[in-house]
Amino acid sequence: MTTTKPKTTSALASDRAKPWFAFNAVVAWLGLAVSFTLTATGMYPSEATDASQIGYANATGAAGALGRIFDWLGYFTIWSNLLVAIVLTLLALNPHRDSPLIRVLRIDTLMMISITGIIYAAIIAPYVTNRGWEHVSNALVHQITPVLTIIVFIIAGPRGWFESKKIFAALIVPIIYVIYTLIRGAVIGAYPYSFFNVAKYGYTAVLINVVAIAIFGLVLAFLFMAIDRLIMRRKANRAQLNNS
Repeated sequence: MTTTKPKTTSALASDRAKPWFAFNAVVAWLGLAVSFTLTATGMYPSEATDASQIGYANATGAAGALGRIFDWLGYFTIWSNLLVAIVLTLLALNPHRDSPLIRVLRIDTLMMISITGIIYAAIIAPYVTNRGWEHVSNALVHQITPVLTIIVFIIAGPRGWFESKKIFAALIVPIIYVIYTLIRGAVIGAYPYSFFNVAKYGYTAVLINVVAIAIFGLVLAFLFMAIDRLIMRRKANRAQLNNS
């Protein structure tokens, strides 16, 4: 006669986290889908009047579709939302998934999407005029997905994935983004954000901005690590009380 081995508490926690990961992934994919559709179709033509801002030179209609898509892929917002969508999809498909790479990328999702939400709210939003479906697109990629990703982390984890060396390793993806942005900007003479605009402000000012944002990202990541450890400590104390 065989008996079914009961699941451990950690396995149960992972199983219960699955719908949270799935919901987070679906919202991120939805925001990206709406944003991509608006970009690819050129539903709302760019209002850029600055030649050093991406979008300025793109033609309307199908002729400018490829340029618009490449510009769309040049935004940190899209990189951060894509990372959330991919990583949370992987966790939803297998909540027990674990490796050094997925841990680093999970830290990246929190660090990058938080930077996206905070910088948009503090610096970019006051100068943005949304039209029609842009209200939906911007709300999803700049507000809803960032807030939801943090909430899902607090509720579902995974727990215990933070450590200093992985936090610093999580800077690799943003560094790749910065290198790509600066190289592409040097070629086309246009940049996605004013604080990356070398054509206007020069490399010194832009590199200072990059370092400042990187430090801010590290502060956020270490804050998430502190939250993670606090949650684990409270769970351990609660389990100890239940067993006593």
